[in-house]
Amino acid sequence: MDEQRRITDILNEWAHQYYVLDNPTVSDKEYDELYDKLKALEEKSGVVFDDSPTRRVGGEVLKGFEKHTHIARLYSLDKATSTEGLSAFLTRAEKAAGKSPVYTVEYKFDGLTVCLTYDKGKFVRATTRGNGTVGEDVTAQVLTIKSFPLKISYQGTLEVRGETVIRLSVLEQYNKTAAEPLKNARNAAAGAIRNLDPKVTQARKPEIYFYDINYLSGGERMSQTAAHEFLQKEGFKVFPYFKVCKTGEEVKAAIDEIEIARKEIDVLTDGAVIKIDDDSVREEMGHTDKFPRWAIAYKFEAEEVTTLLKEVIWQVGRTGKLTPLALLEPVELGGATVSRATLNNYGDILRKDVKIGSRVLVRRSNEVIPEILGATEHYPHSAPVEKPETCPYCGEKLQEIGAHLFCPNRACLPRVTAKLDHYASKNAMDIEGFSGSTATLLIEKKGVQNFADLYALKEDDLRDLDGFKEKKIANLLSGIEKSKSTPLDAYLFAIGIDGVGRVAAKDLAKKFKSLDGLAKATEEELIAMENVGEITAKGIVSYFADEDNALQLARLKEIGIDPVWAEEEKSGTFSGEAVVLTGTLQKFKRSEAQKLIETRGGEVLSSVTAKTTLVVAGESAGSKLDKAKKLGVRIIGEEEFEKLLEK
Repeated sequence: MDEQRRITDILNEWAHQYYVLDNPTVSDKEYDELYDKLKALEEKSGVVFDDSPTRRVGGEVLKGFEKHTHIARLYSLDKATSTEGLSAFLTRAEKAAGKSPVYTVEYKFDGLTVCLTYDKGKFVRATTRGNGTVGEDVTAQVLTIKSFPLKISYQGTLEVRGETVIRLSVLEQYNKTAAEPLKNARNAAAGAIRNLDPKVTQARKPEIYFYDINYLSGGERMSQTAAHEFLQKEGFKVFPYFKVCKTGEEVKAAIDEIEIARKEIDVLTDGAVIKIDDDSVREEMGHTDKFPRWAIAYKFEAEEVTTLLKEVIWQVGRTGKLTPLALLEPVELGGATVSRATLNNYGDILRKDVKIGSRVLVRRSNEVIPEILGATEHYPHSAPVEKPETCPYCGEKLQEIGAHLFCPNRACLPRVTAKLDHYASKNAMDIEGFSGSTATLLIEKKGVQNFADLYALKEDDLRDLDGFKEKKIANLLSGIEKSKSTPLDAYLFAIGIDGVGRVAAKDLAKKFKSLDGLAKATEEELIAMENVGEITAKGIVSYFADEDNALQLARLKEIGIDPVWAEEEKSGTFSGEAVVLTGTLQKFKRSEAQKLIETRGGEVLSSVTAKTTLVVAGESAGSKLDKAKKLGVRIIGEEEFEKLLEK
């Protein structure tokens, strides 16, 4: 066993030098010979160490991905696409820190985010980011990758975050012999990990660049610099560019460096990531519902190419609005093949002088959404885009409202499909096994038209549908039944009120407590809310005034779907207090202090306003403390805060 341990350690060191440090110290032949010797020893002993390189071989095809809940939420990043957006972030950071904070700047790679979990020093799991809370278990796939350690020195529980990428040179080599060449590195990386056959992952040779620590069970607070050093020390592959900047000007200079150098590196990248280095300043800035306020992704200007416009088709959404979709001669743009681009409306088509058969200028806006900027050349065969008078799907005469065309037929197939698909989506009713294709089948074959129709479906109704076998039927019916207990904010998002997104839905749920409460709200009450503007307020009032909507909601209520805001009424020391935390507390993390206040009836605010009644000030409190003094808000220190908690 001593010999087996020795060879395992040698092979891991060689692999680290080759895959992580890009500095091979032995030939492939030497590695292979020692690897074969290790396999023979493992077969003889019947023991395979947790960090054995033989564990990294692709195994059997999996039946499906298991869901996994991350220990700590994986936030996405807010984006800046202009120098103005970047400057706004730097200004907010300076205000929070009370001076120019220290920043870090790194490459933003364009691949698939993964989260790796370790426990007692051993690798135990890899998952995709998913929705930030729940991801898919891709351990078998990630085990084929050699750019991370199977064993580390940290003995607590750890989550680390990285970006799976495929080098451009590796992709080019793969495509030379591939039966189906891969279009771009981004999709190749995502497809390699989200593939049920680990051998496919192994064949595409992805690797992972690690950049963040998502969770430490010991509760250690780390700066970004310390996290970067921790990852390097534990043997994770990190990209060599890591810049520490002391001013906003240095940040901008680092971004310029990346923008120039990114065209020369062997990895697809679409921007730079800027983070506040100091953990205490991060605590001060906090998070929104979606993003950390202390970090931002700066996205480089979109690339542009010209191509031929072959056709314009009109798509119908869940509100009945028609959106023109341009079908293009496929063209490579920013590492992706673009064959479609959205046009806003008919007026947009005329303004941009877009014609069928003409050459158009296409931009991948923010490196994601293809956008037609205008025509660059017309030809004798170029033809104007006709403005439709009737719906291309149901033939109903269209209505023109403002700049947009609408199909008034609520039973129009794509409209109902989009409405049901949205209702069942993850952030809405979260009905497992439901999709747009499922919606179309149910509409065409079973006459489903409204949300309530879903709850009338029985097992016998689904048996004759294509692709519906016993397990799929059971999962779908179970998902529909579970959706009856969906929280109020998700329900408000699901029913598709125009202009109401997830954040507004949560605010509305908190304020009005029930669907009936919201239905009685006036435009004035709604506009007074922070996340509701005049157009959205009109949309909400109009939604509940509509007889068809009222009938549909009444049917759902009869089924038992009538959620109310489930936030518990809390009372305690901080009852009625609107509290702001500022500075560094010695005995409490910011998140812990916030939870303690909220469980004792208080509300924690992110900034000092006229509503604030109490400020808890720790060490190095900055601008929030100054503002509280000016407004005459009551201020207490950590010692008094502890005494209040004891009460």
